[in-house]
Amino acid sequence: MSVVGFDLGNESCIVAVARQRGIDVVLNDESKRETPAIVCFGDKQRFIGTAGAASSTMNPKNSISQIKRLLGRKFSDPELQSDLASFPFRVTEGPDGFPLVHVRFLGEERTFTPTQLLAMVLSNLKGIAEGNLKTAVVDCCIGIPVYFSDLQRRAVLDAATIAGLTPLQLFHETTATALAYGIYKTDLPEHDQLNVAFVDVGHASLQVSIVGYKKGQLKMLSHAYDRSLGGRDFDEALFKHFAAKFKEEYKIDVYQNARACLRLRVACEKLKKMLSANPEAPLNIECLMDEKDVRGFIKREEFEHISAPVLVRVKGPLEKALAEAGLTTENVHFVEVVGSGSRVPAIIKIITDFFGKEPRRTMNASECVARGCALQCAILSPTFKVREFQVNDGFPFSIALSWKQDSQNSAPQQTLVFPKGNVIPSIKALTFYKSSTFEVDVLYVDTCDSQIPQKISTYTIGPFQPSKGERAKLKVKVRLNIHGIVTVDSAMMLEEDVAVPVSSANEAPKDTTKMDTDDAPSDPVSGTDVNVHEPDTTEAAPAAENGTQNPEEKSVPMETDAKVEPSKRKVKRTSVPVHALVYGALAAADLQKAVEKEYEMALQDRVMEETKEKKNAVEAYVYDMRNKLYDRYNDFVTPEEKEGLIGKLQEVEDWLYEDGEDETKGVYISKLEDLKKIGDPIEARYKESTERGSSVDQLVYCINSFREAALSSDQKFGHIDISEKQKVINECSEVENWLRERKQQQDALPKHTDPVLLVSDLKKKAEALDRLLLLKPCFTGSANRS
Repeated sequence: MSVVGFDLGNESCIVAVARQRGIDVVLNDESKRETPAIVCFGDKQRFIGTAGAASSTMNPKNSISQIKRLLGRKFSDPELQSDLASFPFRVTEGPDGFPLVHVRFLGEERTFTPTQLLAMVLSNLKGIAEGNLKTAVVDCCIGIPVYFSDLQRRAVLDAATIAGLTPLQLFHETTATALAYGIYKTDLPEHDQLNVAFVDVGHASLQVSIVGYKKGQLKMLSHAYDRSLGGRDFDEALFKHFAAKFKEEYKIDVYQNARACLRLRVACEKLKKMLSANPEAPLNIECLMDEKDVRGFIKREEFEHISAPVLVRVKGPLEKALAEAGLTTENVHFVEVVGSGSRVPAIIKIITDFFGKEPRRTMNASECVARGCALQCAILSPTFKVREFQVNDGFPFSIALSWKQDSQNSAPQQTLVFPKGNVIPSIKALTFYKSSTFEVDVLYVDTCDSQIPQKISTYTIGPFQPSKGERAKLKVKVRLNIHGIVTVDSAMMLEEDVAVPVSSANEAPKDTTKMDTDDAPSDPVSGTDVNVHEPDTTEAAPAAENGTQNPEEKSVPMETDAKVEPSKRKVKRTSVPVHALVYGALAAADLQKAVEKEYEMALQDRVMEETKEKKNAVEAYVYDMRNKLYDRYNDFVTPEEKEGLIGKLQEVEDWLYEDGEDETKGVYISKLEDLKKIGDPIEARYKESTERGSSVDQLVYCINSFREAALSSDQKFGHIDISEKQKVINECSEVENWLRERKQQQDALPKHTDPVLLVSDLKKKAEALDRLLLLKPCFTGSANRS
């Protein structure tokens, strides 16, 4: 079973695997620890990861990056529209209102959804992990930003399915960082809580979390974020600065050239890194546009000045995280900074001033999320035994259920089911009293985030037919699963038959029909958290399943307020159908089509890679054989053969760079076979000549050893019959005569003719001699000792 953690960054990705000795970060094909999150579409195949990054400069309009910014978001999203302005590739609105990416692939225009593109990145990461582990990778743990909505989480799961992965958990990046930090700590307090603030400045977002640690556990106290504040915003500030400067100074407008934009952005990113370590830095780009070389220079103070609109937003998430945790800066014992954008000195200064203490860097800023995901995968996996460490993650949003009341004119009823900070995973059981099929909406409430759509999904519960009475009692199970996705799992209709005791037969029970009328608290609903074992006392939840009652709703009894003797209850449970409608989610049929499409493209990529390998094999054979013909093979080929083969090699070389530049795999295989038909005999003659001497010496040694043992007068061979000894001597003489005859014939032949004394024949003779003497261990042992 694979134990793998994937950090899906906006700019680059990291793969970590769990081994018996700990967590290792896997190297990609270029021996780098970080793999670019880029998919580049060529004329015949895709280039993903490092290959995509290498091709992106020459093919910017078909190179798709920053895929996470497109995932699970409406095309009309203001943040998405802002991002699209800086993307070199074309994005349009699809029929469902979500973005579609346009590329030219296999000679035609194609469109892909962000989910499909993310699946391509995951497929590449999966291949990196499999190449390192030498086994199939299926189970994994994928890191996601804490601010991902329900739809975005579903999109990641769909992408994983398309890539052939089964995530054990979508793990919050903040929690992964906290786990990677805390699980190795041996000095955590048993009683007093250690509070640590983590500030993750990524490529495109800022995430802040405050975590409470005790021995063997962590608890997420608060989350805060700015989804559009990251290292790329500083790159963008430098890009706009130099774009304006070059327009004025060199009369070039980089906005009119996609390749020039891309090259300037790459240069600005390098410049930002230089300014993190130096007070000033130059910028030089050769032939940026219109064959003009450009030069620039900037000081750190000027960089911080042009980045002021970005820097001023850093403090907001810090304040919000601290407030939600209910702590003061004095209660935060340590501050840890991670993320690729955390190296900007101005950010560190803001964090230092806010918390009143210097941030620390005890973890690898780029790898901590991947390591945390691999650790969580190991915890969830039965393959590894991990140190006992409890992770109490909190859900960053509040989730409510809303439904229409039976009265036509009444406002919809709403109740909070999973409050912000609710433990993940969690289950709530709610009881409804309904007379017919009804719908329940799952909503985000109080998110304070305008980018998250309020309505998540709608569940239709029914049809059902109560056997008596106007309304049926239905228990509905709502789940917040391990991925942070809310679903209505099941609905059960409960019907009770109560046998009334004789002593109370004449006592009329209180009227329980109030909850069936519209003037009663509308559609009474009760809930309990199975995980927490606490009654839900929220409004619109007047009666809990464990028998306790909300004091504010005493007028609505669950069964009866009359005290009766214990009675026998017979409960009939009937499963009720539940149909889901998730807004924006990928349908099962579309998901299957995407899986098939990815398989076809992967097959095409594999064929093209194999074709390139065969083409390279032909090219390598041409150069290698030609060099050897003038060197080591010179004596083993006739002048006529040499001239003919060199001509053939030159002919194939010319073909490779002309008509054979773009051929099929089969054609290259055929060309290589044609060349080897001529070249292999020459190579075989050379190989025979170089190996023959040692093989002859080995056979001669074997003959002499056994003959010496047979002729020996040593007492230890005295028990062996003379006839047996004579057989050994005769066999050795026969092999010796054969060797002498063949060696004389071989010595008389020129090197460029086929040999008569083959290395394979020498080995066979030696093996035959050994087999003959296997029944005579005394001879064999003597020969070996001699």
